[in-house]
Amino acid sequence: MAHDLFYASPMAPRPETWLKTTPSGLYCVPGDFHIDPMRVVARAIITHGHSDHARPGHAHVLATAETLAIMRVRLGAERAGGVLQPLAYGTPLKINDVTITLVPAGHVLGSAQVVMDHQGSRAVVSGDYKRQPDPTCAPFEPVRCDVFVTEATFGLPVFRHPPPDGEIEKLLRSHALFPERTHVVGAYSLGKSQRLIACLRQQGYKAPIYLHGAHANLCALYQSLGVDLGDLRPATAAQKTQLRGAMVLAPPAAVGERWGRRLEDPVVAQASGWMRIRQRAKAAGVELPLIISDHADWDALLATIKDTQAPEIWVTHGAEDALIRACQLMQIRARALSLIGYGEEEE
Repeated sequence: MAHDLFYASPMAPRPETWLKTTPSGLYCVPGDFHIDPMRVVARAIITHGHSDHARPGHAHVLATAETLAIMRVRLGAERAGGVLQPLAYGTPLKINDVTITLVPAGHVLGSAQVVMDHQGSRAVVSGDYKRQPDPTCAPFEPVRCDVFVTEATFGLPVFRHPPPDGEIEKLLRSHALFPERTHVVGAYSLGKSQRLIACLRQQGYKAPIYLHGAHANLCALYQSLGVDLGDLRPATAAQKTQLRGAMVLAPPAAVGERWGRRLEDPVVAQASGWMRIRQRAKAAGVELPLIISDHADWDALLATIKDTQAPEIWVTHGAEDALIRACQLMQIRARALSLIGYGEEEE
């Protein structure tokens, strides 16, 4: 798709006349579909597999094949949707009077921006996205448009994510410094854990990595879809002696629970953009905070807005006010959609 070849027609309808917010979420009127709806709808386009965007029970679901596979694993085949329609990146699809194209969002495997062209007007809904490199998914591709609909999870200037390689090196240095201690890393089960594993492998860590049960199915799915994660083993089946000096991944909530307490003298790490806030890391009992995020930080949000060349920005959720003010200072119109229900999953 030639993302740089878009010229808005002066006669084209303004996006707010055909893209509306409803109690179910963002609704495309001429296409008669919702994007990431919060309630059960007849026709849904899903940007990615996180549960605050991919909810169960829709009659018809369109998404990338990878996102549909993730939904089947997380929700079950019956709850993932009545009819599941895969659409590959860069393949235009006409739905009534709207042409849909899915473009990589760089958030997790299969994540997509929804590009909608209607009578010479173009709107792009980003879903969640990031601009940092990630060996487990296709990188974000900016698309020129009339309206760019963006998240703002980390939409404050304090949030500037360091390069992920440096954070992985920090983890490996700690592992080398404390070779007898188990390093247990709190990481979200979809996207974050697979990215951490792949980054560890890229930096030469070849030993088995042990997984909490909540991570196993999605890691297996990633591997079945061609993402090489190396030697992965169930942590619950391992003896304490096997876990001494090992790398273990678990959901952040599980680390401080009974499951985490069975580990002997662990180094508790957590990978999240929220680890930028020291008080948050301290409150969670995190000894080794790793600032690794699957969302765009402040600089990436602003860079993306500039890359799209959109004269108008709509913000779905997050730190809306700061990002809207920044847009206004750049002479770009911006408004908050204030969609309730996004950002509910851990980052």
